[in-house]
Amino acid sequence: MTQAKPKLLIIEDDPGLQKQLRWSLDAYDVVVAGDRESALAQVRRHEPAVVTMDLGLPPDPDGATEGMATLQQILAMAPDTRVIVLTGNQDHEHAVRAIGMGAYDFHQKPCDPVILNLVIERAFFLNELQRENRRMQTVQADSPLAGVISRDAGMLKVCRNIEKVAPTSASVMVLGESGTGKEVLARALHQLSPRAGQRFMAINCAAIPENLLESELFGYERGAFTGAAKQTKGKVELANGGTFFLDEVGDLPMALQAKLLRFLQERVIERIGGHEEIPVDVRIVCATHQKLKDLCAQGRFREDLYYRLSEIVVNIPPLRERDGDAALLAHHFKNKFCAQESRAALHFSPDAIAAIEAYAWPGNVREMENCIKRAVIMADGPSIAADDLGLPDTAAAEQPINLRQVRDDAEYKAIVKALARVDGNIVKASELLGISRPTMYDLMSRHAIKTAAAAA
Repeated sequence: MTQAKPKLLIIEDDPGLQKQLRWSLDAYDVVVAGDRESALAQVRRHEPAVVTMDLGLPPDPDGATEGMATLQQILAMAPDTRVIVLTGNQDHEHAVRAIGMGAYDFHQKPCDPVILNLVIERAFFLNELQRENRRMQTVQADSPLAGVISRDAGMLKVCRNIEKVAPTSASVMVLGESGTGKEVLARALHQLSPRAGQRFMAINCAAIPENLLESELFGYERGAFTGAAKQTKGKVELANGGTFFLDEVGDLPMALQAKLLRFLQERVIERIGGHEEIPVDVRIVCATHQKLKDLCAQGRFREDLYYRLSEIVVNIPPLRERDGDAALLAHHFKNKFCAQESRAALHFSPDAIAAIEAYAWPGNVREMENCIKRAVIMADGPSIAADDLGLPDTAAAEQPINLRQVRDDAEYKAIVKALARVDGNIVKASELLGISRPTMYDLMSRHAIKTAAAAA
């Protein structure tokens, strides 16, 4: 079965040129229009991705008024359409104006079939690329992991692990520094699980006073203590059938650790002041920025509870260890807050990007989000400068991005390391590096590397 040809609309009032263009553009399914009305009708009917048009259309074939009006209506009707304007040598001013209105490109008459084909082919390619990008964004927006923005291999592996674990009933421990997105992953875990239709309940163990935490977790009966005017269910019971997220579980008091352990073993709870065992079916996901094994060794966290909670452990890498993610997230937050604050599109100056990449981001993604929001609000011109970020000066030099420089640095380090390992023996070093001895001498000469033997 042959693939359908892409639809191409040619707007041209000269029958001879129509025929010539049809013949030279036979790789496409060409439809033709000779005036504004028929052109708009063809756009509505066929929705072509690419249009070529002459600005001189009737009733103004010697001017550009009708062509400009047609271009404006096409772009209003189908903004993604790539319109290529065909102009004479004397119509350069009109072509530039058309580009300003939103035309994709222009091509001078008489048309060179080869060049015009290349321009049209590129227009189709970019249109398809834009459609694919929009489709991927839609898929990503529908995904529970849409909140995770990363190109880092370690972070992408974390996302794959979440997808693997989600359908199971295993308890999950999410470890990571503050601001790395532990709750985002916990919610994604819930949304990807069979429990997605039920409730996701979250509680921060560090944010609630110890004397209130037990009642928040397990609830209480009427009259259990002063002020207990009615029976109240706890968060664990309210999450029945769904997922319960214990954030900062490392701050859970020892007395409550014992009660939580009993629940995990028996899957029943007792409200404060009650004597009835209430069965609860809930999946436990917990998170902490602390090293629980160290807390276990110090006697501040029960080891048996730790092993109950950590059937699956997911470690989120900090932002400083995620290659390229600092700049990627900065652009994401910039676009987000420009739209949110109704600001015109901003861009980062080179010194701002260098500062973003050099900074260690101890507060991780949360710190990044707050920093970029402040910069978007405070920036005066069309760009965000390093001063707008308010980041402390870093002594770290900007890492090279030029491929030749990166390669040279890597070669230098590898050669020095190999020579050091074999005590300066060039033959053994070249064997270790997998290169010939003449190549080794050339590289050493290029990088000005000398061994003790060579110096002698």
